[in-house]
Amino acid sequence: MNSSPADSAAPRPPRRRVHTRARVLSAAGELFLSTGYARTSIEDICTAAGYTRGAFYSNFASKEDLLLALFDEQAAGRMAKVEQLAAAAEQLGPEERARRLVEALLRVEPAETGWILLFLEFRLLAARTPGLAERVAAHDRTVTAAVAALLERVLPELVSPGTAAEQAAEVVLAAREGLLARTAAGGPAAEQLLNAATAVLAGLLG
Repeated sequence: MNSSPADSAAPRPPRRRVHTRARVLSAAGELFLSTGYARTSIEDICTAAGYTRGAFYSNFASKEDLLLALFDEQAAGRMAKVEQLAAAAEQLGPEERARRLVEALLRVEPAETGWILLFLEFRLLAARTPGLAERVAAHDRTVTAAVAALLERVLPELVSPGTAAEQAAEVVLAAREGLLARTAAGGPAAEQLLNAATAVLAGLLG
């Protein structure tokens, strides 16, 4: 049976769309890290991914939407690593657990530096764009909730469920961004500042 025009225009299978989305995310991530968010256009992303603007807009409403999806991926990967470290420390005493967990949350691996600079660039842009600021705030709330849940589970003796855990998570995450801004260049001073921040925050929790 010959296919009708409607048949030929049928939506692509979900697997194909997932693949397209993944390629666009990958291409965009590389461009954002090498060129910066502001200097990367949607056209640049489409060219690098090998797709049309139509393929882009079938997956993302805007460049901002795409970048927030990348940040969500990065946050999820980071939390998975912290979860593993937390599980390995569960048999330790509360003070040592607090120290290890805080250090894991604050430490920035070399491969993350570019992402941190990108996030700081985007946060500054969002501060001047009300609608975008709310989207960044929503991302922050999601990450804060995940960290708060981790603190409640790993440090039940030190962090009360609910507001106390959420406040502790907000402080740790704010400290992490401050550290990132101060230590993006790396070097001995960065390690010293990390150790100092870890000792202070772990002491407050412990």
